[in-house]
Amino acid sequence: MQTYFRELSQKMFQLIAGNEIILLNYAGEDSDFVRLNHNKIRQAGYVRQQDLDIDLIIGQKQTSAALQLSGNHESDMTQVKTLLNLMRDQIEFLPDDPYINISTEINNTETLQENQLPDPNLVLNDVINTTKNLDLVGIWASGSMARGFANSLGQFNWHTNHNFNFDWSIYHHDDKAIKQNYAGFKWDHDYLNQKIAFARETLSVLEKPAISIKPGQYRVFLAPSAMQELISMLNWGGFGLKNHRTLQTPLLKMINEKQTMHPHVSLFENTREGVTPPFTKAGFLKPDSISLISKGEYNHCMVSPRSGKEYDQAVNCSSEYAESLELSGGNLHQDHILEKLDTGIFISNLWYCNFSDRNACRITGMTRFACLWVENGKPVAPLNVMRFDESIYNILGNNLVDLTTEHEHILDSGSYHQRSQSSSRLPGALVNDFRFTL
Repeated sequence: MQTYFRELSQKMFQLIAGNEIILLNYAGEDSDFVRLNHNKIRQAGYVRQQDLDIDLIIGQKQTSAALQLSGNHESDMTQVKTLLNLMRDQIEFLPDDPYINISTEINNTETLQENQLPDPNLVLNDVINTTKNLDLVGIWASGSMARGFANSLGQFNWHTNHNFNFDWSIYHHDDKAIKQNYAGFKWDHDYLNQKIAFARETLSVLEKPAISIKPGQYRVFLAPSAMQELISMLNWGGFGLKNHRTLQTPLLKMINEKQTMHPHVSLFENTREGVTPPFTKAGFLKPDSISLISKGEYNHCMVSPRSGKEYDQAVNCSSEYAESLELSGGNLHQDHILEKLDTGIFISNLWYCNFSDRNACRITGMTRFACLWVENGKPVAPLNVMRFDESIYNILGNNLVDLTTEHEHILDSGSYHQRSQSSSRLPGALVNDFRFTL
């Protein structure tokens, strides 16, 4: 893929006329997909695809186009020439864009992650044997993902990583099921065993009659998958410079009123540990890490090229949305979660989350899957679905008791058009007075 993109870009740049500047962004993948149901393989497929985005800039005018590459130089160059001529015709009628911002420094980079992926056949046999007698349904996705950037000024960047993402549920009865995920770069049979052992223990609790509780405030433990839903809501405009300058961020109180979170809360964009490339689509290099919230206080914003131009700030991302979020851990060991929870609710998943009061960073949503009522450190029954309504300033503020020492690496399982490169590394959270409304 890298050799093909380099050769194609060199041929394209020979087509430049006058004061034209061309930016190229490449996205490629070699992916295996396997669907399981009733713990059996039902569908398997393989996808190899290569996409190319082209930006043509002349002065203060810019236009874009995209195509899917075939891998054949002759046919791909024919498509490229046709598109480039169409873009030249179009750009004459476009107005000037005052916020065009591309890197004019030449910073060539190459990141080639070691491929430690397992053979999908061996892994799926491992999964099927480990989950014997369980009603498992899920999706396995794995393979190589590549991103490239080249411009006619002479810059070339390349990034390749190899990861897997196994997203599954184990069904018990009615609406009772356990949802789990395992994602990473190197397969660990023991880690899978731990996951399935926990699932089997939880299934024994789901066999019991479900109970309902009254609306009110309860001590809860939010598993990393539940934290993922809440942190994703923060990512919805919470960290972008444009949202902050136009006062549209849900973290408005941290900006206007100097509201703080718990001192244990440090949230950052950790590009170094994620799967996204360390360069932007405009050719700027990303920092290894961006401190967004540090020890409970808001620290830095994510700055896209357009916002950087508008507000005269250094660019640190392609779009003002964190793609490799990490929340610092605490002192709660995973073996002591139920003991420290004592009496309360173990929340493994949340869904249908939305802002109930965006300016106050208040979120509402529903509990999902294996949500358990715990008494004296022992799960005693599944809990019927409840709606919560709570502010992040409480969850990660005064009501936060502790965060787990351990993190879970969660890769976005989205594969619409292509596999997502978004990910997060999150701990679980023990929280007091978590409000349920019905």
